[in-house]
Amino acid sequence: MDVDLSPVHRMVQETAHNFAQKEIVPIAREYDEQVRFARELVDRMGELGFLGGPIPTRYGGSGLDYLALVITLEEVARGDLALAAPMVVHLGLNSLTLLQWGTEEQKQRFLVPQAKGEKLACFGLTEPNMGTDASSMETTVRRDGDSYILNGTKTWISAADVADHFMVFATLDRSKGHRGICAFLLERGMPGLSTSSIHGKMGLHLTNTGSIHLEDCRVPAANRLGEEGEGFYIAMSAVDVGRICTAASATGVTQACLDASVAYANQRQTFGQPIGRHQLVQQMIANMVAAVETSRLLTYKACALRNRGERATQEASLAKWYASDVAVRSALDAIQVHGSHGYSNAFPVERYLRNVKATQIYEGTNQLHQVLQAEFALGYRTVPKLRCMPPIPEMVEREQAAVVARQ
Repeated sequence: MDVDLSPVHRMVQETAHNFAQKEIVPIAREYDEQVRFARELVDRMGELGFLGGPIPTRYGGSGLDYLALVITLEEVARGDLALAAPMVVHLGLNSLTLLQWGTEEQKQRFLVPQAKGEKLACFGLTEPNMGTDASSMETTVRRDGDSYILNGTKTWISAADVADHFMVFATLDRSKGHRGICAFLLERGMPGLSTSSIHGKMGLHLTNTGSIHLEDCRVPAANRLGEEGEGFYIAMSAVDVGRICTAASATGVTQACLDASVAYANQRQTFGQPIGRHQLVQQMIANMVAAVETSRLLTYKACALRNRGERATQEASLAKWYASDVAVRSALDAIQVHGSHGYSNAFPVERYLRNVKATQIYEGTNQLHQVLQAEFALGYRTVPKLRCMPPIPEMVEREQAAVVARQ
């Protein structure tokens, strides 16, 4: 695995970093206080190509690779995790899944405007009584001629109340367990589809989180993604990418905690010297250095597998678990470095903690990932042989062109 960033990756990183520092950071505190969805910044990410990075150019994307995606996410989350969250769902869960499983007609109709940033998409799997255990899904679907009728509720869905497109999952036959699940592509405005927002969240105030309500929602058969009974496998292929994206986002927060702590430790004076001279402060900062570097390497490893067209289920799980855990610890330490100032919103570190706690919960709780890692090690679990994306050729061609240009 080559961990050196190419010129193209460096350019992506610089673009994302400048966007986050110049456009997200200046408004983050105000929007967080107002619990205000930063839709204009999501639209701006679309203009910059962030919402279609690894999507092939023929479908409106930039033809980049998974490493470019996580580099972008890390920098956006470094500005504010809440702006990375809709990108994770729109691109990591919805668009890349549509690219993998969709028909050509579905890609032209749904994927192209999503990759261009013209339409915002979400991913509806979690339900009020179902989170980690997707096989216990309560949302139902029945066939009715050339249509399907959906009934049920999805909740804790990023961008649910502001999205244009929805990928939702429902069970056609509960007696078949996960083999009875189907996936569908929906559009706002369909009769029987409504959404609402969730209020009172601990963090992630700059983005929308809500519920999707389906009441006899009629969906054309052409909107079914994959075959009947493939919904569970489609969802699992999506969460592999979602976990990589979550790991990258958590890494960005850890980097932000390190940035803030180093700056404060060099500026704050106690006992006639900067607090950075105190060894226990150094210990906390050293832990952040190790956390961000290790998280980044685990995430890059998962990306390398995906870029080769290989499954990364085990690696994505480990990266998500580790990166989110150390991000929370880094945020707690960053508050400690800042002392009483860290306990107020005068400094961003208290927001980092409120935001990043969510990464230990979504894309599978970290308790689930500990079990997965143990079962992989013990031989109780193997990576399922599911359809995977082929290697991304456009990025390879772009890298080769860059080499030729340098020569």
